[in-house]
Amino acid sequence: MAENKTQATAQSVSDFIAAVEHPTRRADAETLDRMFREITGWSPQMWGPTIIGYGQYHYTYESGRSGDFLATGFSPRKANLSLYIMPGYADFQSILDRLGKHKTGKSCLYINKLTDVDLDVVAEIIRAGIDDLATRWPVTPT
Repeated sequence: MAENKTQATAQSVSDFIAAVEHPTRRADAETLDRMFREITGWSPQMWGPTIIGYGQYHYTYESGRSGDFLATGFSPRKANLSLYIMPGYADFQSILDRLGKHKTGKSCLYINKLTDVDLDVVAEIIRAGIDDLATRWPVTPT
């Protein structure tokens, strides 16, 4: 079976954040990095060229496919901030209703800028995502 396209790398998280061109996006990335570190207690690690991950988990699906992936994290993309709340099984709608301006994907939360949302609710979502993930797969710190 094919490996995940996105793998952990040795790239420096601080260098990656410092290289974010847009000043608001860079400042938001610095804030999110502090939040994720504080909430998880884990050190960040780059996953692929653009995702900052905290913790990881090993999964094996019924199909037999298995692999490792970040437990939670974010990416300061040009279009928006993408927050990875894994694995996307839980219904967090009651929390999201209090968040502010956002969009969602299967296991991603898209925010234009942090001033659009309530940071306490972002923290609540990060915690809820980790708690949900840990009920399904063993999560290990990074």
